[in-house]
Amino acid sequence: QLRAQNQVLKKGVVDEQANSASLKEQLKMKDQSLRKLQQEMDSLTFRNQQLAKRVELLQDELALSETRGKKNKKSAEFSSQLSQEQKSVFNEDLQKKIEENERLHILFFEADEQHKRLEAELKTRLEVLETDAAQHQAVVDSLTRKYTDTIEKLQNDKAKLEIKSQTLEREAKDCRLRTEECQQQLKNLQAALGSRLEESLCIISEKVPFNDTRSNRFNALNVPLHNRRHQLKLRDLASQALAFVQELVTALLNFHTYTEQKVQIFPIDSATDIISPLNQKFSQYLHENASYVRPLEEGMLQLFESITEDTVTVLETAVKLKAFSEHLASYLSFLRKILPYQLKSLEEECESCLCTAALRARNMELHRDMRRFTAVFEKLHTYLSLLALPSTKPEGLLRTNYNLVFANIATSLHGFHDTVKDISKHYSQKATLEQDLPTATQKLVTTNDCILSSVVALTNGVGKIASFFSNNMDQFTTSLSYGPKGGTEFINPLSAECMLQYKKKAVAYMKFLKKPCADSVPYEEALANRRVLLSSTETREGLAQQVQQSLEKIAKLEQEKEHWMLEAQLAKIKLEKENQKLKNSFSGYLTETIQECSVLPNVAEQKKEMTEKSPREPIKSTSLVSKFFPSIEKNLLSSAPDVESREDLIKNHYMARIAELTSHLQLADSKSVHFHAECRALAKRLSIAEKSKESLTEELKLASQNISRLQASKTLNDDELMTTKRSYEDQLSMMSDHLCSMNETLTKQREEIDTLKMTSK
Repeated sequence: QLRAQNQVLKKGVVDEQANSASLKEQLKMKDQSLRKLQQEMDSLTFRNQQLAKRVELLQDELALSETRGKKNKKSAEFSSQLSQEQKSVFNEDLQKKIEENERLHILFFEADEQHKRLEAELKTRLEVLETDAAQHQAVVDSLTRKYTDTIEKLQNDKAKLEIKSQTLEREAKDCRLRTEECQQQLKNLQAALGSRLEESLCIISEKVPFNDTRSNRFNALNVPLHNRRHQLKLRDLASQALAFVQELVTALLNFHTYTEQKVQIFPIDSATDIISPLNQKFSQYLHENASYVRPLEEGMLQLFESITEDTVTVLETAVKLKAFSEHLASYLSFLRKILPYQLKSLEEECESCLCTAALRARNMELHRDMRRFTAVFEKLHTYLSLLALPSTKPEGLLRTNYNLVFANIATSLHGFHDTVKDISKHYSQKATLEQDLPTATQKLVTTNDCILSSVVALTNGVGKIASFFSNNMDQFTTSLSYGPKGGTEFINPLSAECMLQYKKKAVAYMKFLKKPCADSVPYEEALANRRVLLSSTETREGLAQQVQQSLEKIAKLEQEKEHWMLEAQLAKIKLEKENQKLKNSFSGYLTETIQECSVLPNVAEQKKEMTEKSPREPIKSTSLVSKFFPSIEKNLLSSAPDVESREDLIKNHYMARIAELTSHLQLADSKSVHFHAECRALAKRLSIAEKSKESLTEELKLASQNISRLQASKTLNDDELMTTKRSYEDQLSMMSDHLCSMNETLTKQREEIDTLKMTSK
């Protein structure tokens, strides 16, 4: 191709050189003709000058002849005749010369103009030809350089191809050796893969019952990769949205509250006169605004708290979005409830005598704005309820419509911002008109200022929310693709909830793995201890029941202690009364006994505490007198030794009987506890044996099923082995074909190298 282009360019250069030579010859001929014309022009100018000089001489002679004619009339007549003839001749000659001169002037002018025009054309053509020649010369120089470069490049390519041919020959030899090695390795691999195939088929049939990633329903239960950056970004966006919603809630609360105050004072002040029933009802409804507006902030706060670093946040898992949508629905119902009263209140204000035409126009504009305000909230509630559907009813909203819903929310927020701006503008105009009224009070002015400030705050808050949602639209749409690996979506909220539970279990398991392992009991010993614990009577439940029974007994003993304390106080009171009675009869002797008895109640209380501390010990006191007043008893019994001996016998008999009964009671209690624990352990062993029996029966059923399945799959495995064998044979044939194709490509490369050598030579 380069040679053909070179021949064409050479022909073009030769043709251009021939054209330039012919043009140079034409230029020489034109120069010669121009010189001839210039010579003719010079001769004509010289002839013209001669004729002009001759005319001047003739005129001088004519003047001389006229001066001479005055002297001699005769000669004058004769000379006049001669002069007239000469004059006529001269005039004719002069006229011819003038005409010829004029004609020559015209010819000279035309020739001069033609010469100039031709000279300009030739100059322009010469410039064009010179530029063309320079361009052609540049093209020729560039082509020569290009051809020299191509020649050098071809020579270098020739050298490289020679080197490459040598390397390819060596590589061909290496490839032959490698093909032989590959064939040997292929045989070895075939044998190894056959054995591995058998092992893998056995493992798959035993260990892998199904692949859960093939089904979206099962794949949705898999825990996706944890994207901490994604969660932190969503939490940051949720915190910003929470701040904006808090500003919006504050602005709405102020707006409704100040609107309530405005209804109370305009057009009729409730402090001086009774307002209309419509405004009373409207004010009553406006007073309930906090119960509808505050839940918006609470719902957004719950949504923000549900987005944590450890969860997976998508529309299917955002359950709290449904609560926020319900709170927005309740506020929308509040707006629908107050809208007719608000519109009627504006109409009533327009019908009052204080309302001017301009104020009436502003009221009608606000009338339209309030309708738009409620309509915007209806749109927002519709789209938010649609976004809440994937977490409750996924069939209600297709995944392909998520982006469209987000886009509609953004446009609705911008429309909300425009509506609030119109409300702010019209309210400011209305406030200025109301200030100009003659009945405007300072209370009305301050209320209008408060309403304007709340509307401005509402405008700023809605603008921030609209710009925030529009700027983060990409983040909201990209977060929808966050899900399990290999899947595109969560099937339903139940699968998302199960996935979150699995994620929590996985996190707990990973945390448990990170904990350092404590010194544990060997496995065989732990199994033996477990069997002992399961079969032993003193289990944790039994000990807990014993502790509970002991606590109940302690509580009963405490109650008995309080009872006996009260009995002791009553006995003390009775003792004092008896002391008063005995004081009169035994003045001297009983004073000493009374002094001793004043110390005895404390001792009795201490004895009571000791008996309570050891309730199992046998009780040695039998009567109240011997228990609380032993000194009195000794004094009384000293006077009656027979009574004392009889009471000692009775006391000893009863004390022995009580000790025997308490020992029998304690023995019965211990036996009952032991028998109860034994019964509980036997019941537990029975339940464990029944569970093991059920598990063994299930294992027996599974084993029988596996035996039948293995017998059925044996034939299938034989078929699969035959198919795998055929596939390996096909792979061997494909590899041999590939080697043949490689040999053919090597031969083709050799032929190309030979042709390149021939062309380079």
